[in-house]
Amino acid sequence: MRHSERHRTHRTGWLRAAVLGANDGIVSTASLVLGVAAAGADTKALLVAGVAGLVAGAMSMAAGEYVSVSSQADTERADLARESKELAANPAQEHAELMAIYAKRGLDATLAQSVATQLMQHDALAAHARDELGISDTMAAKPVQAAISSAGTFAVGAALPLLMVLVLPVSWLMWGIAGSSLLFLALLGLLAARAGGSPITASVTRVTFWGALAMALTAGVGALFGVAA
Repeated sequence: MRHSERHRTHRTGWLRAAVLGANDGIVSTASLVLGVAAAGADTKALLVAGVAGLVAGAMSMAAGEYVSVSSQADTERADLARESKELAANPAQEHAELMAIYAKRGLDATLAQSVATQLMQHDALAAHARDELGISDTMAAKPVQAAISSAGTFAVGAALPLLMVLVLPVSWLMWGIAGSSLLFLALLGLLAARAGGSPITASVTRVTFWGALAMALTAGVGALFGVAA
């Protein structure tokens, strides 16, 4: 019978960017709206501030992810180019390095030598990239994917507190936005845990705690300056 295993490491690239984007969208927009609301602004001002925060945040997330992941990709390409030159200049030494890696992982010397030889004959650069440098197709940096995931999920996350501004009466705005945003964060933590196979309780607690702290601090600043005005 065929044995099929489902692993989740192939999701780490886009999952990290997506969770970061959605979490930042909810937290930053809800915090911004709460801060402005605590200063005494009306619903129109809250929407203007929230939409501006959504656009600016989504673009910032996309640019930040693209730049940072591109830097990682540049480093990977530089390492691969250097490894390719070393393979061409001194294949025997590179073979010995690969053999030592396999021996360190538990293979006996004869088997380690055989595995290193066969893998280098098949694709020497891929073997060294994977086993010496830790670079694989699954874990390779993908700047565009990361940028799109972050920007898109930031916009979705940011839209949720703005939706609450539209549907909630003015008298309920503060507590309604705070409560609904914590609920959204908890759902995000749940989805991230399910997608990544991590513990649900830890994931939910992590995102809700930091979200609550950010909203509380921003609302406090808004109230302080609102009173001062």
